[in-house]
Amino acid sequence: MSAQPDLLYSEEEEALRAAVRDLLADHCDAPGVIARTESDTPHDLAAWKALADGMGLAGLLVPEDKGGQGATHREVAVVLEELGRAVAPVPYLTSAVVATEALLACDADELLSELASGRKIGALAVSLSVAPGGAYKVVRHEGGTLHGELTAIADAQAADVLLVPADDGGLYAVDATSATVTPQVSFDLTRPLATVTLDGARGRLLGDAEVAVHRALRAGAGLLASEQLGLADWTLTETVRYLKERKQFNRPVGGFQALKHRLAQLWLEVVNLRAAARNAADALATGEDADVAVAVAQAYAAAVAVHAAEEALQLHAGIGMTWEHPVHLYLKRAKADSIAYGTAGAHRARLAELVDLQAP
Repeated sequence: MSAQPDLLYSEEEEALRAAVRDLLADHCDAPGVIARTESDTPHDLAAWKALADGMGLAGLLVPEDKGGQGATHREVAVVLEELGRAVAPVPYLTSAVVATEALLACDADELLSELASGRKIGALAVSLSVAPGGAYKVVRHEGGTLHGELTAIADAQAADVLLVPADDGGLYAVDATSATVTPQVSFDLTRPLATVTLDGARGRLLGDAEVAVHRALRAGAGLLASEQLGLADWTLTETVRYLKERKQFNRPVGGFQALKHRLAQLWLEVVNLRAAARNAADALATGEDADVAVAVAQAYAAAVAVHAAEEALQLHAGIGMTWEHPVHLYLKRAKADSIAYGTAGAHRARLAELVDLQAP
């Protein structure tokens, strides 16, 4: 029987957290993120460059001999917690996790090192809502070129290279300039979606699409829980801080019993989410029971992140309803995350399959 995993944060992980939080404080302040969502450049490429190039964080999952840092999913989870806390509009989950994991399942060392260094941004051309093991759309491969349309591709606008699954079972690398990338109306403006249209684009065969896509989506779903944890943690912390300062009838609003109960309930949910998210990251790092750990985390995470953001919006009262207050960014990201890489229901169904507990 294997030893129990240690899910506490190591000193190195806490040092990494502090460094990322400092960087995001400089790059991703709330007014700046809100202003960016109103512009035609939703991605903060300066913040991305600082994370990827300055700190080397785009290559955490890539082995050192392939140009990366040779770290694990645990370190990536810490980075994603902080990116969630800042609702940072950077393609980290999509490029440094999902696209990178797809390439790790293929023979694509050169492209892998380009993503690891941050010189290129990658995007897996699979709809953001597809769960690990779920059906996804493919394009037609004909005479060495690719034809078709793929929708709801997250961060495709920022990508330099698209990883496209085709009907011959292959995963192809396509230069983003040879595709037509059309922005879609996105609920979460900090992780925009786009339609990718290929009309005779040339693609370089990387490997087996099914294996690569499953690996990529499993890591995406498992580590999304850490982003959702960061979102929930920030909204809870900010709400507590606000209620301590806000006075009504000459006493802090946070002193009212009914609100204390709501915050205590939320705190318990966030603590439980931390355990589930850490377990998923550790399982992905060690390869032990990763499918089960990811399904458990995602069956739980969405409801907590959405609940935390909804409570923050309500308990901030009038100011929470304004565009200037950042809480709407968190609610939209939490709602969008709740269907990213599979809904909680899809993960519960998957978990039932994995532990052989079928519904009647």
